[in-house]
Amino acid sequence: MFRRQTSGAVVCTSCGQLVGVDDATCYNCGRRNPGLWGFAPALRSLGHDLGFVTFVTGACVVVYVLTLLASPGQIRFGGLFSFLSPSGEALLAFGASGAAPVFVLDRWWTVLSAGWLHGGLLHIFFNMYWIRQLAAPVAEMYGPGRMIVIYTISGVVGFAATSVAGRFLPDIPLLGGASITVGASAPIFGLLGALVYYGRRSGSGMVHSQAMSLALIMFLFGVVMPSVDNWAHAGGFVGGYVAGRYFDPLKAERIDHLLAAVICLMLSVLSVLASLAHWWWLLNSSAG
Repeated sequence: MFRRQTSGAVVCTSCGQLVGVDDATCYNCGRRNPGLWGFAPALRSLGHDLGFVTFVTGACVVVYVLTLLASPGQIRFGGLFSFLSPSGEALLAFGASGAAPVFVLDRWWTVLSAGWLHGGLLHIFFNMYWIRQLAAPVAEMYGPGRMIVIYTISGVVGFAATSVAGRFLPDIPLLGGASITVGASAPIFGLLGALVYYGRRSGSGMVHSQAMSLALIMFLFGVVMPSVDNWAHAGGFVGGYVAGRYFDPLKAERIDHLLAAVICLMLSVLSVLASLAHWWWLLNSSAG
C-alpha cells in the first residue's frame, strides 16, 4: 500500500494534475515536490482527507468507551441526550476543558483534548456524522493537511472562548461559558467557518450560502437546546473562518502544511495522555 513510486507520472497532491514523480514543482499549481518523493500515490489511496475521518472516528469511539469504563457505577442512562454518559470525573481525567479545568486546575492543554471526548451516545453519533459530512469538502477545497490544521485550530479557539467566558461570564443565560465542556462540535463549526470563507473567496455563492445556513441552523438549535456549549460553537466558527482566510484556499497546499497537520494530531494525542498523567498525579497528591 505504501510502496514508493520511483519513475513515471503521479497526480499532484494539491491540484490533481499529472506531474513527473521527480518534478521539483507542479507546472499547474506551483506546489513544490508535488510527487512527495514518490509517496503521493500511496497517500492519495487514503482518500482526499488522508484517512482523517476514519482516524477521528476511531479515536473518538475508543476514548468514549474508555471514559465509560472509567465510570463504574456512575454511567447515566436517563434522558435522550444523557443516555450512556460517562461520569464527570472520567471526562475530567481524559481532558475535558472549560473554566474549571483551565483556570482552577491549570490544565490549559485541555483546549486540545476536549474535542476528542463526548458526553453521551447521541453526542458522539451526531458529531461523527457531521465530521464525515464536512471534512471531505474542506479537504477538497483547502487540501487535507490544511483541513486538519483548521480542525485543530478551531477546537482550540472554541474551547478557549468558552473557558474564558465561563470564567468571566458565569451564570448568564446564553452568554455564560462552560465550567466543564467536551465534544467535537467546536472544530465542526470551524469546518463550517472555513467553507463560508471559501465561498466568499472563490465567489461560490452556493458554498457560502449552504455553509452559512447550516451554521446558523445548528447554532440556533444549540441556543434552544439545554446544555449546549454555544461559546465553543461560536469560537470554533470564528477560528475556522480566520484559519481559512490565513491559508487562502485559492493557493496550493504546501508540504509544510502536511507537516503541521501531523504535528497537530500528535499534540492532540499528547494532550489526552497529559490529562491522564496529570489526573493520576492529582489523585496521588491528594491521597498523600
